[in-house]
Amino acid sequence: MNLADILKDSNYKLSQFTAAEIEQLEQSITLKATKSGEVPYIVCLVRQKAIKLTPEEAIRQLYLQVLIKRLHYPLSRIEVEYGVNFGREVKRADIVVMDKDRPNTVYMLVELKKPKLKDGKDQLRSYCNATNAPIAVWTNGDQISYYQRKDPNYFEDIPGLPNVNQTLADILQIKFTLEDLIANDKLIKENKSLKTLIEEMEDEVLANAGVDVFEELFKLIFTKLYDEWYSGQGNRVKPVL
Repeated sequence: MNLADILKDSNYKLSQFTAAEIEQLEQSITLKATKSGEVPYIVCLVRQKAIKLTPEEAIRQLYLQVLIKRLHYPLSRIEVEYGVNFGREVKRADIVVMDKDRPNTVYMLVELKKPKLKDGKDQLRSYCNATNAPIAVWTNGDQISYYQRKDPNYFEDIPGLPNVNQTLADILQIKFTLEDLIANDKLIKENKSLKTLIEEMEDEVLANAGVDVFEELFKLIFTKLYDEWYSGQGNRVKPVL
């Protein structure tokens, strides 16, 4: 069975993952006979037990591959279905990466349950506020967003995730050339429309009091200027920003 069949009636997609990652997961699928027919199962990379392969679970297992094989986080620091306390209620975060030096402290949260960005971001915001996690990720396998939690109300976009040997500060201090920015274009890399990016900025401005409105407006102006400049360029130059 291939993953495209499992995801075909859902809002989840596979464009954030490599062909090798998809193939590896597909080769690990087993089928279990039930009264309603054969049901796909997978052995979870973290829980090490057979789990029904729903669309959400497929994206989770693929993103676990990203964390483990691309970013090299050890299994010992990763948990799934992590309990987040909200008073007497406990909700389950899809994936968490624990802090290297404080194993009981959440370092990174990944949200997959909500296949729409706004819903996923709202969920991330509540989980990060409850755990004080500084880094958050949302993806539906098609679009992806990376955030730094700067205060309880403000999530700022970051260009990607630190690997196991980096810190958040390392990511934020990286200088980009224009060619780097083109290669990391959110419209392509994160598979977002310009409308989606603008709506995210608007949401941050309207949803919290800690955001500098002029800073967000500057991002919009810069985006527009860059779009007009790039559309008129025949050659790419590499100034350092």
